[in-house]
Parts: sequence; C-alpha cells; structure tokens
Amino acid sequence: MPPGPPLRVADYDYDLPPELIAQRPLPHRDDSRLMIVDRRTGALRHGRFREFSGLMAAGDVLVLNDTRVLPARLWGTSGEAKIEFLFVRETAAPGTWEVLCRPAKRVRPGDVVRFPGGVTARAAGAAGEGRRLLDFGATDVRALLRKHGYAPLPPYIKRPREDESARPGDIDRYQTVFARKEGAIAAPTAGLHFTKGVLRALGDRGVEVRRVTLDVGLATFQPVRAELVADHRMLEETYDVAPAVAKAVNAAKADGRPVTAVGTTVVRTLESAWRDGAVRAGRGATSLFITPGYAFHAVDRLLTNFHLPQSTLLMLVSAFAGYDLTRAAYREAVRERYRFFSYGDAMLIL
Repeated sequence: MPPGPPLRVADYDYDLPPELIAQRPLPHRDDSRLMIVDRRTGALRHGRFREFSGLMAAGDVLVLNDTRVLPARLWGTSGEAKIEFLFVRETAAPGTWEVLCRPAKRVRPGDVVRFPGGVTARAAGAAGEGRRLLDFGATDVRALLRKHGYAPLPPYIKRPREDESARPGDIDRYQTVFARKEGAIAAPTAGLHFTKGVLRALGDRGVEVRRVTLDVGLATFQPVRAELVADHRMLEETYDVAPAVAKAVNAAKADGRPVTAVGTTVVRTLESAWRDGAVRAGRGATSLFITPGYAFHAVDRLLTNFHLPQSTLLMLVSAFAGYDLTRAAYREAVRERYRFFSYGDAMLIL
C-alpha cells in the first residue's frame, strides 16, 4: 500500500538561501524566468515568461484573478508610539475597519490613533491575533489609503519605514496589469508576470482568457502554526465567478480542453465554485484548504510563483504537482538560482 500524503507541517520545509528572495521586481514583468513542470513525465524545463503564450493553444481557457490591491499599509501614532497598520477589511459597522497592527499591544480600546492628513480613528476593540477594530467615523478610508498608503508588501521584502522613494514603484509593480476590482491586501502574484503584450499574444493564439475575483486577504498568507497539516484552519476570503466564466470553464471541461489557473487564488476560487459536476456562477466565501490528497475538479494546469516554506500555498502546489515532484522542482529552482516569492519567478505545472 503506497504511503499517504505528508501529515506534518515540517514536511513542507526547504532550505532557501536568503539572497534568492527577490527584493525588487525585474525591469520588465515578462523578464521573469519560467520553470515548466511536466506532471506526466516529471521533466523540468527552463524558459522565460515572455514565451508563456507559446505554451498555450487555441481553445485553451486561461483564468486570471482581477482583484485590485489597495495600498493598505499605513503608519499611524497612538500616544508616542509609531505603529504600522495593514487595513484588512471594512466591517459591517459603518466606518469601522479591521486592521493588523504592529505592535498591537500599543493599540488599546479607546485609544485615538492619528494618521496622515489629520485623520483620526478610535480603537474600538480586538478582532483576533494582532488585529484591532478602528472606528473612522465618516472618513473615506479608501481615499486616505490611496493618497497616503503604501503597497502591502510581505515582510520578507525589506523596505525602510515610510520609504517615499520606493512607494510609487511598489504600488505600480505589486499590481497586475489586468487588475479591476479593488479589494485585496496582497497581490495574486502569479499574475504579476503578465504584460499587455503577453495578453495580446494569448488572444492572437485563440486562448480564451477569463477573469474571476478573489479578494486576497489574511487567509492566503496567514502562517501555519499547527504541527499537523490537518489542524490548520483557513480564514475566509470572498470570491466572484461570473456566469460567462462558469460557462467557459464548463464547456472546456466537457470538450477536454485544458483550464489553466493563474495562481493559487484562482485554483481555490474555481474549486470552491465546483458543485455537482460543474463550476457554478455567483459570489461566495471560501475557506478551502487544499493539501495533498485533494481531488481537483476544475483546474488542469497551474501557473504559480515559488512559495514560502511551510505555507498553505506550497501545500496546494504539492497537492497539484505531487509532493515529490514539487520538492524536486524547488531543489532545481534553488540550484538554478531562481528568484523566489512575490517579486520572483514563475512555475507552470502541466
């Protein structure tokens, strides 16, 4: 009897030289390297993302996540303390936002927090580990963030605090060229490699490009603190699948044409929307946690970046490509000096 999937979170660890963590984007989005992973043969090939359209064929369906990243990172002061805030989401209470703050202990209920432009908010309570509720009253918080906020870069991308010189570039490059619907606090990073030229080339080849929306939130990048994979619980994220997208994916599945997901967020969206043998259109919320042993229904191919050790994203990739092949691909990526994580290179799993 073959062994089951790895059960320990530690099984998804790997050694990564820190200099391979990409700190800046490349000059051009499609300069990224592209590893092509063949699940059938186990072969690993190397190319550049600008060649991506040549790997697709007429009739293929390619699904993007068109969520737009809000510049949701902002510094404020509570008393004498300087605090970094990540604006997670607007709550059902008018004017109240859930924020992740560092250090959270310096934001207590009743405290007044001061932000740029003379904006103030009252701390209204706790919302979970490291998170607080801030009541902004009638302030247009999205306008505040658009004017003063910074790209919500992950902590492994190092920037000086309130680095104005890097702000415009990060806001531009930590955003896909096809972003439409504002609501994410992290970029769907597999989409960062696309240029308008690559999208045109896909259209010229007859590839059917479709868009879903999953507002990337804490669930996507929350650390796994459990020792066993099965003990981790994903937070919810909202998604939207339009009727035309569901129709296109279902037609491709019926015809035997491949459906390629651009990023793990698209995988989780389409798999969450799969019910009774088809992708169902509509809005919803998902806490789907995909690990080895999961049976995929909607997705046939996956374009993705190289992910953090012990992350839910790496577990999803291991479920899709196979645990052993994923580890082999990551070893090869380290050996070949690929760039890792959000501003890094890509992998296409066939």
